[in-house]
Amino acid sequence: MKKTFDIIILTDARYIDPKKIDAYIQNVLDEDNYIKNSLEKLDLKVGRLAWDDKDFDWTTTKYILFRTTWDYFDRIDEFSKWLNKVSRQTKLLNSEKIIRWNIDKHYLQDIKLKGTHIIPTIYIEKNSNTTLKTLHKNINWNNTILKPCISGGARHTYKLNLNNLKDHETIFQKLISNEAMMLQPFQNSIAEKGEISLVIINGKFTHAVLKKAKKDDFRVQGDWGGTVHCYTPTSQEVIFAEKAIKACIESPIYARVDITKDNNDKLAIVELELIEPELWFRNYPKAANYLADRIKKLM
Repeated sequence: MKKTFDIIILTDARYIDPKKIDAYIQNVLDEDNYIKNSLEKLDLKVGRLAWDDKDFDWTTTKYILFRTTWDYFDRIDEFSKWLNKVSRQTKLLNSEKIIRWNIDKHYLQDIKLKGTHIIPTIYIEKNSNTTLKTLHKNINWNNTILKPCISGGARHTYKLNLNNLKDHETIFQKLISNEAMMLQPFQNSIAEKGEISLVIINGKFTHAVLKKAKKDDFRVQGDWGGTVHCYTPTSQEVIFAEKAIKACIESPIYARVDITKDNNDKLAIVELELIEPELWFRNYPKAANYLADRIKKLM
């Protein structure tokens, strides 16, 4: 008789029985364990696997929960094929529809059209015939951030100014020959104060953190020396984040809304993280219980 699960928590292979556990990996393990324990307390049968596990029969679980699948953007073609296959075998949290929408940062234009304020964004499509100098001349932005439309962990994210465009032209041309890119004005508040991440479970705010870049850097991700701090958002920030989730193509069961004050001192969306966001359960364990309760109601 096949062993069946109510839900499988997804990670990537690096975090299945890792040989060496540093602080970063320990956080990964702890975060997955928070939601695993919360689900098991509700008498659900829970497993934890790498998303690309070739031996597991995905039809033997009712749901799969994307958590620490942090290699998907480096293997996007393989991930997309797997997503297409597994979505026919079981139910995904969040859904395949919202995952595919959220993978590509063109989604920012969708939520902008629904009235959500975003950081101004110019898209440079794959194989575009342009240069960094031309782009900056046309848009009149002196300090910018260049990054791929499909990415994570600040992969190929560059801070540009009118004096270093030549230094980045070669890598820019290489990148746009393979993928779409996006250009945004550099947001001073992220460098000076940090980026706010608000966690939303079932459409409602649960907790928030403030991510700060290390000195003389602009990237807030831990991969680049960024640090995380407890943060109590204003009511305006909470309302803004919850409203942004309502602009999604469907309601996600979990989300992280990254926001900042733009250069005009107006709240703006940096990103909506709906696939595999770090949710910092270790900062607020009750959020894992809220998510588990919501999943239990789906059973």
